Amino acid sequence: MLTAGAAGAAAAAPAKASKEWKIALITMDSIDQHWVTLNEGAQAKAAELGVTVTFMSPNTKDDAQQIECVNNAVAGGYNAIMVAANGPDAISSALKEAEAAGVKIVYVDSPANVEAEATFSTDNKAAGKTAGEEMLKALEAAGVTSGSIGVINVNAATDSCVMREEGFRSAFEGKGYTILETQYGEGDAAKSQSIAENYITQGVVGIFGCNEGSTTGAGNAIKAAGKDGIIGVGFDKSDAILGLIDDGYLLCTMAQNPDVMGSMGVEACVQALEGNSLGGEVKDTGVSVLKK
Repeated sequence: MLTAGAAGAAAAAPAKASKEWKIALITMDSIDQHWVTLNEGAQAKAAELGVTVTFMSPNTKDDAQQIECVNNAVAGGYNAIMVAANGPDAISSALKEAEAAGVKIVYVDSPANVEAEATFSTDNKAAGKTAGEEMLKALEAAGVTSGSIGVINVNAATDSCVMREEGFRSAFEGKGYTILETQYGEGDAAKSQSIAENYITQGVVGIFGCNEGSTTGAGNAIKAAGKDGIIGVGFDKSDAILGLIDDGYLLCTMAQNPDVMGSMGVEACVQALEGNSLGGEVKDTGVSVLKK
């Protein structure tokens, strides 16, 4: 993945758009704080450039609802769509139809298997590996050199989360730990908590959550079980996750920069609509490790 700062995109972006372009922002759901923050970044940049961004996301992670949002954006005469694909294939045909109708496509957070103007996302594999390394350091510091580790993911399709898991697992190769078979909680905190509770009954030494809901569920399960010896590591930043870190139930979380994704995504849409070719660039929007 190419890494570049926001400055590169900003340099070529116009101070104001030549007309009030209509951009649809379609994320995986409209509830996770991650998407709310991404929308805030998009709205701030839209106001600066004089364009309109409409947040028209499904209320839950659902392929059919996301497809419907894409179709509604095309029917509503939107000029560009910024999308965080729930899965790489499910919405591909809807996006191809949008493209055929002249709509510009830009990915934020998670791409689909359709070429787009640009993609702004975390280098998820690298960030997942960092999460694994943080857990490994904490386990070794506690004198735990073996044991099983549970992984809670969203589903088997969402590109960003699949890459995070791949990176996480790579950190443990040849280290003497057993990474259990992944369980899927659809990004739902309650379902993820049930999965984590099941892992805890199996005697795991660590649990990794691949997104906001998975991480919240893992932290809540460790808290409910009163197990201070289990190392919980996750992804995304929300008030609930930060609270679980402060209270010692999670070691850390990989905090993405969704506001940067939203801002750079709007810039890219405007550039593409103004006739500039972005060449399908992929930009890493960075990640920080948040601890107590």
